[in-house]
Amino acid sequence: MSPDSMSWSGSWQMWALLSAVFAALTAIFAKVGVEDINPDLATFIRTIIVLASFAVILFATGQFSAPGPISTRTWTFLVLSGLATGASWLCYFRALKLGPATLVAPIDKLSVVLVALFAFLFLGERPSATGWLGIVLIAAGAVLLAVKK
Repeated sequence: MSPDSMSWSGSWQMWALLSAVFAALTAIFAKVGVEDINPDLATFIRTIIVLASFAVILFATGQFSAPGPISTRTWTFLVLSGLATGASWLCYFRALKLGPATLVAPIDKLSVVLVALFAFLFLGERPSATGWLGIVLIAAGAVLLAVKK
């Protein structure tokens, strides 16, 4: 049974909100965790924890099985996504090591704006006028939070 078909899966909005909560906790935990360690080593340790956690989840839910044939296109984009994730984590931990979480996190959240732009350019997604307004407000808010007074 896939997670999408389980009754507890809820809506994508619920999962997105939980993602935001965990991302916020990640920033706080990482800021404290990176204080006395090299940020690249901290990222490596974090990655091991993530891998182990997912292995446990996949085994516990019976989802750790052969997925069947995976296309070259799928492999290519999953590898690219993994490389981008690793680069993002390395940069994020380095930024947290050097700066305050209250300034690093808003700049990191400019990824929301970049996702909208990249989705428009490469995936053909077309946000509504209200959606674009929200994207502009997110960008403006991130800049306002990150600018020193």
